[in-house]
Amino acid sequence: MKRTFLLLILAAVLLCGSFSKSNAQSARLIGENMLNGALTGTILGTATMGLQNDNDFTPLRIGLGAGIIAGTGMAIYDVSTLPKGQQFFISGLFNDGTNSSIIVLLDTVYGAGVGAALGSAIMLIGNQSIIDGLQYGASIGAWAGFGVGLVDSFMIAERNEDFVANRLLNQSSLFQIDHENSSLSLLQPDLFNYAAIGNNSLSVKTTPALQLFSLKTFF
Repeated sequence: MKRTFLLLILAAVLLCGSFSKSNAQSARLIGENMLNGALTGTILGTATMGLQNDNDFTPLRIGLGAGIIAGTGMAIYDVSTLPKGQQFFISGLFNDGTNSSIIVLLDTVYGAGVGAALGSAIMLIGNQSIIDGLQYGASIGAWAGFGVGLVDSFMIAERNEDFVANRLLNQSSLFQIDHENSSLSLLQPDLFNYAAIGNNSLSVKTTPALQLFSLKTFF
């Protein structure tokens, strides 16, 4: 237990030193990630107790401490990757959130629920104890959901920088400002059509062009 508290204190000192100029957004990210990490660690610790079928609370204690440390690490990651001046947002497979750890937590909870349901169903089919099905099913499902949550949060989910990149790729101009019924575009590629008159011929030719700015107003 003493080692766990020492690790937490060390992580807090490193966190404060790394982000001495953090704003309210950073503080909220830190608090939410640490809380979600603690909840996830508690669930996994309880799941381990269920798999071991033992009343020893050591896995629960370790899970809580490890969850807080992991949440602190996620907080550092979120703050370091947050674009300046933006609100943190992440969109996963099943959930959206304002920090990375919420995706892991919710996937863990979903996994425990699905595992409990499947375990109960299997025990019903085998005419065995439903309590055992709930216990082992929820425990296995929690760990499976945790694994899915890690992959979802850090490999699949879209974050702020992904949304910014998609917006730049999907817009027709390099810079675009939308305000109510008006739209201002800067440096927009376009095609310019003009009529070419030759000897007894009339044709329309197309040439690439670049609009310096374009202002559109909708009524």
